[in-house]
Formats: sequence, structure tokens, C-alpha cells
Amino acid sequence: MYDKRAMLELLDREGIAYQLAEHVAVFTVDEARRAQIPFAAFGAKNLFLRDDKKRAYYLVCMPDDADVSLKSIQGRIGSRRLSFASAADLEQMLRLVPGAVTPLGALDDGARYVEVVIDQALVDRGSVAVHPCDNTATVLLQTADLIGLLRRHGRQVRVVALQGPPAPVA
Repeated sequence: MYDKRAMLELLDREGIAYQLAEHVAVFTVDEARRAQIPFAAFGAKNLFLRDDKKRAYYLVCMPDDADVSLKSIQGRIGSRRLSFASAADLEQMLRLVPGAVTPLGALDDGARYVEVVIDQALVDRGSVAVHPCDNTATVLLQTADLIGLLRRHGRQVRVVALQGPPAPVA
């Protein structure tokens, strides 16, 4: 199980450059803004979602100022109807608590049941600020390094444009 210390050690072992900011516990994007956490320009919000049959689970990571509906995400990723997964599912699958959701948590998904979906906007931005499995710290790292780390550890990662006009159907 990855806690903050273990996650930072993993990033170091993997040779992933990051900046660390420790801060008061934050549970929402608004709380993070009020806490004046550095790296605000690279902030992300993370949604732990499931389909209506509880057959597919997604950890969706997008810029913290994105205003994207669940219905829009559903269409962009080709899912059945989406809703928020329960705190119990979050703890069981990713060993995380509400407020500490992070794509890095997918590394604790031993069953590899959760697909990580990263908004293309985060890739385009180059860097992303996420919690290291603990909402009392934030790490800033290259989005490509985050994706590479998850994939090297066998996690499903899909990059999808979650914002803007939908792509034309071919």
C-alpha cells in the first residue's frame, strides 16, 4: 500500500523529477485554492467513477478548473451511464479516502480493475499537480512521467479530450 512516504520513495526510485508541497489537509479544489498550494496553474481534479452496472471503474483526471459533466465524460470514453463510486469502493480498490483521490492511487489497484483516464488538456499542459496518496501534500510532475509510471506498473491509462467540442464521428 502506498502512503505519502512510500509514493515519494517510488518516485525517487523511478527517477521521476517532482516538486513537493506539504500543506493542511484539503478535500476539494476550493479548499486547495484557499490553502494557496503552489503549482495552482497545474492543479487537477480527480473523479472516481463507475458505470451503472458496477462493471467498469474509472479514475478521471482533468484540470481543476474544467467544467465537464458526467454525461459528457461518459460519451467521450464510451461508457455506460456514470456515477460517482462509493467511498467503500475507493478504499477497497485504491486504498484511498475521499479528498485524496489521485491517479497515483491506481498503483494500489492490485486487481487492475480501474482504468485511469487523463484529459488531453493535462498532457498539453505538460505538468500536473496531484496528491501522493495523501491530501496533506501535492507533487508537481510531468504528465508524461505520470502516464509512463502507471503504464510501467501495468495500469490502464487512456488519454482523452474531455473538454471542447466532441470529435467528429468517422
